[in-house]
Amino acid sequence: MTTSDPAYGYTTHLAGVAFDDARARTVEALKGEGFGVLTEIDVTATLKTKLDKDFRRYVILGACNPHLAYQALTHEIGMGLLLPCNVAVWEEDGGSVVSIAKPAVMFDLVQVEALTDVAADADARLQRALVAIGR
Repeated sequence: MTTSDPAYGYTTHLAGVAFDDARARTVEALKGEGFGVLTEIDVTATLKTKLDKDFRRYVILGACNPHLAYQALTHEIGMGLLLPCNVAVWEEDGGSVVSIAKPAVMFDLVQVEALTDVAADADARLQRALVAIGR
């Protein structure tokens, strides 16, 4: 079963790419665009531990570009509720999928005009990272 691309995220499907390789590519591509991974939630392990449910390999990475985060927080202190940028990596149909939340969707919730350029910069960087992941 192949998932569709959500309207709130950018997604790339990596046919034949193992989960560990997709995760590593993702971390490197984000790094190349100035993002570090601050958090990693192992959804598979959490669901097994908390609910005793089996689930495909799935992680949520909390990615942050300190420069962009500083700009956003300087204009709107409450932006911390929408940071870091979430990136999901999961197994699917013999390959992997990487999906990145669209910054514009999150920033639209705030409606602060001064954040338009920050959102556009984050968006461009994350789209470039996604292209690099797919190579």
